[in-house]
Amino acid sequence: QVQVVESGGGLVQAGGSLRLSCVVSRRLFSIYAMAWFRQAPGKEREFVAAINWSGGSTYYTDSVKGRFTISRDNAKITAYLQMNSLKPEDTAVYYCAASLGNGLGSLQDYNYWGQGTQVTVSS
Repeated sequence: QVQVVESGGGLVQAGGSLRLSCVVSRRLFSIYAMAWFRQAPGKEREFVAAINWSGGSTYYTDSVKGRFTISRDNAKITAYLQMNSLKPEDTAVYYCAASLGNGLGSLQDYNYWGQGTQVTVSS
């Protein structure tokens, strides 16, 4: 019924930029937040950024502050992650998620997940 699909990943040189997009297949009137997580090989999935859907408040993990920007388009039910000044340590599969509840800071807050898109940053 409801699907979340990410796109925009790829290979980029260190210092370069990418913009990821996340589209929800069906309209959700109760959506609370959307977020980006990432998972590097052999590592646990970690929080990257989140945005409150109605108010637009944003939250970031410390390692990406000042480099990444999350935004949303309410009409299109789409979230974006603009990634600038990319570093090799940003290499990971990036996952988009949508929350229907009241939280946005942890994995358990999210009800719907995308399949992930690969981001690879070379030295």
